[in-house]
Amino acid sequence: MDLVPTLGARLLIQLWRQLQVSRRRLPSPYVWLCPERPRFCLLSKEEGGSFGFHLQQELGGARHVVCRVEPGTSAQRQGLREGDRILGVNRHAVEQEALEAVARLIRASGPRVLLAVVAGPALDTARAQQGDGALLCPTLGPGVRPRLCHIVRDEGGFGFSVTHEHQGSFWLVLSPGGAAERAGVPPGARLLEVNGVGVETLTHSQLSRRLWQSGEQVTLLVAAPEVEEQCRQRGMPLAAPLAEGWALPTRPRCLHLEKGPQGFGFLLREEKGLGGHLGQFLWEVDPGLPADKAGMQAGDRLVAVAGESVEGLGHEETVSRIRAQGSRVALTVVDPKADRFFRMVRLSPLLFLESAEAPASPQSTRSASGAETEDPPGADTALPRAPRGSRQCCLYPGPGGGYGFRLSYVASGPRLSISQVTPGGSAARAGLQQGDEILEVNGRPVDGEDDVDRLHQLAEAEPPLCLKLGARSPRGWSGL
Repeated sequence: MDLVPTLGARLLIQLWRQLQVSRRRLPSPYVWLCPERPRFCLLSKEEGGSFGFHLQQELGGARHVVCRVEPGTSAQRQGLREGDRILGVNRHAVEQEALEAVARLIRASGPRVLLAVVAGPALDTARAQQGDGALLCPTLGPGVRPRLCHIVRDEGGFGFSVTHEHQGSFWLVLSPGGAAERAGVPPGARLLEVNGVGVETLTHSQLSRRLWQSGEQVTLLVAAPEVEEQCRQRGMPLAAPLAEGWALPTRPRCLHLEKGPQGFGFLLREEKGLGGHLGQFLWEVDPGLPADKAGMQAGDRLVAVAGESVEGLGHEETVSRIRAQGSRVALTVVDPKADRFFRMVRLSPLLFLESAEAPASPQSTRSASGAETEDPPGADTALPRAPRGSRQCCLYPGPGGGYGFRLSYVASGPRLSISQVTPGGSAARAGLQQGDEILEVNGRPVDGEDDVDRLHQLAEAEPPLCLKLGARSPRGWSGL
């Protein structure tokens, strides 16, 4: 592989860039419709950590409001602010989505997520001027996104050379018919990452060393010239969570199982996987039973149930989510090779699973709701308060079999409320807070003292336990 830019390659790159600068362009349709472009925040988190912000949904609307940003976190460092409205998650516009669906997309994004946000006043101004149908979230269509390309060296090497103008700016010159071209690298592509590591801070010699250390295979995140131009016009970063996969060595698998007379035919076990991190692994796949027929392999790691990520969940809660699907369930799994690959590139395997493969069932949608619907805080505290909002939370028992909260009954005022929430328990993860009033239990209204006994009986029944809550405190959050 030749890493020394040739004179011809350098001239081609410079000519292309001059043409892009000199072209006269009309503003994109988005510019005409919105006085202020969204900001894009690329957040990252460590294993077992969070992105560092909390969401709430405005009452009577589909606007998702950042209601708290944790100090010292990725969210704060990337400029996310309290009061920002989230318009997009990765490549999805989410303005009209329910809050639980938005939270599900963020959690399924894995260690990195790209958020399109706009300050509340700017959004209100745009809505007032253009109406609710205004185009506020720019997106990239299929085929016009960065590419994640896996290249296997052949007798001609990786099939590309690298040219650059200054530190961190690299472009690829392809060998016709070479390994890079066959792996889907487009002509004139800008190089963004090598094996999950950004190149923006690398010198040419450091990049050369990384490519050499890759051995016989390398995974590149690249952007074609037209993709770079589309992102420039929309003010979007060339971010990895936007990528589409080309010639990847492995992908996640979606297994559709229907329970037979002898069950599904596999064992789910919690154990340490790559890097010593706990995960849910599939073992003892019985020959001829539904799991085996669906293509399950011993040692697969479970990453989603009915399209919803189970990363970070404990064993009991994961089992409950599988059982909640009934006799038919869709499981998204990765084998050890796929697990190593997606951890290396620091992207969730769910980003590379066709959405049609694992549609979220009503049960999975309900189980995701730990997000809250509340009145937005008023700018003037002297104004009369709007009626209190309510929210739905569906809980699954934790490892000890409990839901992680205690009840309080009062004859006057709110009859049944949450008196204590166990930190880290199922109730805490679903967003229950001390003082929340219980309005309904599994669809039945709460109106008497005997509801305490009835709630305890329901807690022992088949999960999930679905509560309709009215918050007594002025704010509530869904942490992400």
